[in-house]
Amino acid sequence: MELFVLILQDLVSSEGSFSESHFSGNVQDLIDVNNYITENYKAPSLMVGHSLGGAAVLVASSKLDNIKAITTIGAPSHINHIKKHFSEAESLIKDKSELQVNIGGRPFLINKDFLDDFEKLNLLDIVNKLRKPLLIMHSPVDTIVGIQNAQDLYENAHHPKSFISLDQADHLLSASADGHYVGDMIGTWVKRYFTPVENKMLETNDEQLVAYLNLQEDKFSTYIQTKKHTFISDEPEDIGGDDLGPSPYDYLSAALAACTTMTLKLYADRKNWELDEIYVYITHSKKHMEDIQDQSGKGKFLSHISKKLEFKGNLTHEQKKRLEEIASRCPVHKTLKENVIIETSTIN
Repeated sequence: MELFVLILQDLVSSEGSFSESHFSGNVQDLIDVNNYITENYKAPSLMVGHSLGGAAVLVASSKLDNIKAITTIGAPSHINHIKKHFSEAESLIKDKSELQVNIGGRPFLINKDFLDDFEKLNLLDIVNKLRKPLLIMHSPVDTIVGIQNAQDLYENAHHPKSFISLDQADHLLSASADGHYVGDMIGTWVKRYFTPVENKMLETNDEQLVAYLNLQEDKFSTYIQTKKHTFISDEPEDIGGDDLGPSPYDYLSAALAACTTMTLKLYADRKNWELDEIYVYITHSKKHMEDIQDQSGKGKFLSHISKKLEFKGNLTHEQKKRLEEIASRCPVHKTLKENVIIETSTIN
């Protein structure tokens, strides 16, 4: 699929003052951003909104023909639901220009205009007239926006409509596992409503593969393209990456493991041995030369790769020992043991 998405986060997790931000303003911001992207890039097709942002994308989507599907996460069914968090603030605010309130454990400033803005729209009526695929995601234990809101939205929407329970998630999806689950489910659901298109592949320029990193959009996430396959490499979060794919050394270990299994399969087939399954466990590390009993360069560290094999099948002890020997003869293993020459040049 080729899909452009507009996402609006909730006000509860935003920065700044509610007194400077009105609900109708959030809706208009979405429409303005949509129009800008449409004019300068490509029209968005999906809108995703969280909490009050979910209400905003419902209203904005009703005004935009290019939006073909909508997802809400922990969204209210009534715009003024948030007023329950203000309690006495609504009466006190009449005498003050601004008042600090607590929503979701965080302080915010509100004023009367902010409250009055909630009264202008009937969200359920808008949902009833929407006639676009709608995915409603909500946690049954949400204490900020109760699960009844999801039921109201679902009952007033027309098919195609879907509901996914975010079991045990809090309103802000504080646990990373909940955020990943939401992303995975949206990605799966939306496939039904958009026609798949052929992936745009990077040009390898007659080389075996190409790696591409857009420094303006990504930290370390590098897209790798062979002539037929695409994959991604990244760094772990603890060193500044997004952990969207295996690290470069993970791929190095993977190449050795895959080559080993394939070599052992070919050998066992040729010998007609009853080898059913192969597991290859790889760990790469740096070890001091003295620790690996290499005295040729004291004070230096070498790359150390541990390769452990596990076989399933009707094999004798002698056959397993022979397979262990063959495991060291796979092409990648031999390459890593050789003195490899790498030539580097610049094209442009």
